[in-house]
Amino acid sequence: MKSASVAEIKKELLQVPHKDLVEICLRLAKYKMENKELLTFLLFDGDNLERYIESVKTFLDEEFAALKYSNLYLVKKSLRRILRLTNKHIRYTGSKTAEIELLLYFGKKSAESGIPFRHSVQLSNMYDQLLKKIRVGIEAQHEDLQYEYRRELEALRKEF
Repeated sequence: MKSASVAEIKKELLQVPHKDLVEICLRLAKYKMENKELLTFLLFDGDNLERYIESVKTFLDEEFAALKYSNLYLVKKSLRRILRLTNKHIRYTGSKTAEIELLLYFGKKSAESGIPFRHSVQLSNMYDQLLKKIRVGIEAQHEDLQYEYRRELEALRKEF
């Protein structure tokens, strides 16, 4: 079965009555955890992006606190998982500013953790890609914000 395009779905949703629309959203939330998380963000946190960013930062603090440093292989897997979760929360916001703030925070927590990034090619590449993604995001921002974010990015590069 071929799925419809986003434009076709939007056109059809505009014609659906409110009650049926609520039922459709609830069915979506039942079948996939990401859909439920996205609906939670849109309904409860979408209006206050700053609060959501702070809650994600708290979540990242907890994840980094639970990180085990005994084995470099486990550290790599854990960091990838934390970065994947961070990117998922970034997708929910749809905001470039939130993307930059969360990625900078992830980089800062990674640098503070004392993980030997230069001892592993994969970790080094992951960190380099993170810095590149932050730089690209910064270039899309307003000039005033670019200055502040670039200072934070340079501080990250120096810590690495």
